Order: sequence, then structure tokens, then C-alpha cells
Amino acid sequence: MEQGDFDRILFFEQARKAAEATYAKNPLDADNLARWGGVLLELSQFQSVPDSKKMIQDAISKLEEALLVNPMKHDALWCLGNAHTSYAFLTPDQDEAKVYFDKAAFNYQQAVDEDPGNDLYRKSLEVAAKAPELHMEIHKHGFAQQTMGTGGPSTSSGSKTSSKKKKSSDLKYDIFGWIILAVGIVAWVGFAKSQVPPPPPR
Repeated sequence: MEQGDFDRILFFEQARKAAEATYAKNPLDADNLARWGGVLLELSQFQSVPDSKKMIQDAISKLEEALLVNPMKHDALWCLGNAHTSYAFLTPDQDEAKVYFDKAAFNYQQAVDEDPGNDLYRKSLEVAAKAPELHMEIHKHGFAQQTMGTGGPSTSSGSKTSSKKKKSSDLKYDIFGWIILAVGIVAWVGFAKSQVPPPPPR
């Protein structure tokens, strides 16, 4: 693991703990719940596929909870779209993945409806339309088997296998990249805002 990845894990792990502590004090803080969901989504990219899917489900749960408190919270809607997209890409079954892509598109549309001037939300909605096609391509080329370690017996040399694993790992990071980077920025900004000391009394 590279130092930058390690630093990001530490940062988001600290943010996750802070969100948990805030939740214990105030479970109806929609901003905190959305931040917590975003942090879990960010941390999910550093897990194995099964653990990643579980963490994404946890993120979805937190984001849905935030939307129960504030149904018009556009950043939570957008982040929920990212979580559904991430989960879909890790799901090899085309029909099951489509359910998550559809949910993502619906969430992105809701985010755009709530904040029509937000270019990031509009771009996410555009990209969501292409996601099922990209999913099909990725899984057609054996990405699922490689990342889940369910590939058949290999007759190739060990170095070729490790090269394939590295490529599939790189591909996984590329897929997560466009989703997670934006989520990370939102979570980081939210976390930074939550850590600002209150203004001095007048």
C-alpha cells in the first residue's frame, strides 16, 4: 500500500469515528449521517470485494437514514447514487446490477432536481446512463472472476496471473476513482466544517 493510500485510510477512519461519536449524541443529524455514509463509501475502496460490498451497504443505510431526516438533502441523494453505482459495479450479475444502476440514476435525478445548478450532479446523471454498458464490458472481460478470485484453474505462469490481478486491481480503482474522489471531497469538506470551532461570543 502506498503512503498516500495509507494517509487517506487514516483520515477517513478518523472521520468515521467522529461521525459515530456525533451520532451517539444526536442520531437525527442529517449532515453527520450523510458525512458518515460518504466516509464509509470512501473506505470501501480499500477492502476486498465482499467486505467492500458490505461497507457500501452500510453507507447506503446511513445515507437513507439521513434522507429520512431530510428528504431534500441533495448531497446525500447524490452520495446515495454513488453508493448504488459502486455496488452495481461489484455485482457480476447483469440483472442485479441493473437494479442498483436504476436506483443510482433515480438518486442522481433527485439530486439534480433539488440543486439544478450543480454541474457535478448533472454529470453524474449523464455518466449513470453509460454505467450499465461499462459494467457489461468489464464483467465480459473477467473482471468479476479476477477480483473475487473465482477464476477457473489457470494454466498460465504465475507472473502472468499476478499481472492480470494487478490490471484488475487497477481497473477496480479506476472504476471507483470517479465516484470516490467526489464523495471524498464532499465528506472531507463536511468533516472540515464540522471541526471548525464556533465563533467567539459577541
